[in-house]
Amino acid sequence: MSRRQITAAHRPKDADDTGCTILHADMDAFYASVSLLERPDLVGTPVIIGGSGSRGVVLSATYEARTFGVHAAMPMSRARRLCPRATVIEPDHRRYSTVSDGVMAVFADVTPLVEPLSLDEAFLDVAGSIRRLGRPTEIAQHIRDRVHDEQGVACSVGVASTKFVAKLASGLAKPDGLFVVPRDQTLQVLHPLPVAALWGVGEKTEETLHRFGLRTVADIAHTPVDTLRRALGQAVGSQLFELSWGRDPRTVVPAQSERSIGNEETFSHDVDDPLVIRRELLRLAERTAARLRSAGQVGRTVSIKVRFADFTTITRARTLPQSTDVAREVYATAIALYEALGLQRSRIRLVGVRVEGLQPADQQQRQLALDDKPFGWRDAERAVDQASARFGAGSVRPASLVDPDPPPQRPAGLPRQTDPRVTD
Repeated sequence: MSRRQITAAHRPKDADDTGCTILHADMDAFYASVSLLERPDLVGTPVIIGGSGSRGVVLSATYEARTFGVHAAMPMSRARRLCPRATVIEPDHRRYSTVSDGVMAVFADVTPLVEPLSLDEAFLDVAGSIRRLGRPTEIAQHIRDRVHDEQGVACSVGVASTKFVAKLASGLAKPDGLFVVPRDQTLQVLHPLPVAALWGVGEKTEETLHRFGLRTVADIAHTPVDTLRRALGQAVGSQLFELSWGRDPRTVVPAQSERSIGNEETFSHDVDDPLVIRRELLRLAERTAARLRSAGQVGRTVSIKVRFADFTTITRARTLPQSTDVAREVYATAIALYEALGLQRSRIRLVGVRVEGLQPADQQQRQLALDDKPFGWRDAERAVDQASARFGAGSVRPASLVDPDPPPQRPAGLPRQTDPRVTD
């Protein structure tokens, strides 16, 4: 059986895909696969994509290199120690963008309901394409074949009735596979998995769940929701309980003409202090949220950009349950994405925060979370906007952004200096 055929273990031809109209398509080792298009002699060997300097960071690695423990965002020096026989290739971001555009064009030919998550993955709602292209499983295989034939890279696809389960299925399909989760078998697939398989379970949450003896998704599903809320907080406890039963009401939200609002900062010198990085992410989240409110927009997807000393750049994104223009929510998501990278003392040149998937704020029907108050962070930040409009930008800001050693007062009438490190 060739790589392009569906593996028998996933049995998609026998699976009932009725109602499973949500697809999650994810390229396999995307950056490494694209880099190997011009180096076919290296296919099947350990290859690491990243800067070759002493301070380089891994952008991606082939599955052969991953078996040695190499992973994205790892310092190149450590990756070389783990896999000394690997071939190192410098990143080609222009090439990655070109291939990504081709992949997204394939998705757009299948359905207009495409929600990109990054250069190499997206959700698709194919309910409107069934009459034209066949069953969801056939559409998924059609996508895999076209991506391979037109762009030369492998694509794993998960097919399910919800976004969460579809993304889970694409992970189970890797590498280069197709995994269908029939609606009536969702719990059969979901419940044996470890708790870390659920969205929102990072290392700290996983440790908390383990302390309570909860190690599988089934353990969470059969724990009273009030117990989970007390242990994890109202929002997280409720979310994990719903996901443990395969419930995810979110729909596929198409990209809106690449519309986004964000800010980036290039440091005057390379930074390796995590506290400094977190402080700047907070500053950028505050500015991004203020710009959203000024534009009358809210957004669902928060992304961060991290550029290392060797100019290697990585991005990570997360889609929220509902759109926001609140800096507190933007920052919480941005810092979670940053901490998930596990960079420790990596030297960083630039960081950025961006909110995508915008829509007019007056069209947003926001449902209060269980721990929200009728007047809360959104109202407080709008009050800050009013103060800034009257007294100047930065007149009111979080205490952690106040310079403990402010410059001496300037005589009246002299122009005020701006922070040269902050850029839009």
